Amino acid sequence: MTQVYDPTAPLPDALQNLRRSVNDLSGKVVGFIDNAKPNFSLLADDISDLLMSRYGVKAVIKRAKRGASMPATQQVIDELAAQCDLVVTGSGD
Repeated sequence: MTQVYDPTAPLPDALQNLRRSVNDLSGKVVGFIDNAKPNFSLLADDISDLLMSRYGVKAVIKRAKRGASMPATQQVIDELAAQCDLVVTGSGD
């Protein structure tokens, strides 16, 4: 029998109301946090082009962390939270 484990922790009740959904990307601003892993910037560039050309995304904002094991700075988090409708964090390799 194969077991699959979900590594994510449940979202605390206090944070449930902060979650928003985006049903349509047209006119939205998308943020990317580059975690400094190889190739993530290339992937983010390709996805950005696709989001803008096919889905009508208005703008893409990209910011980088100093390393994959380090959190984004509070300044980056605040900036993206204020300017973006959704933010993607990712990994390359």
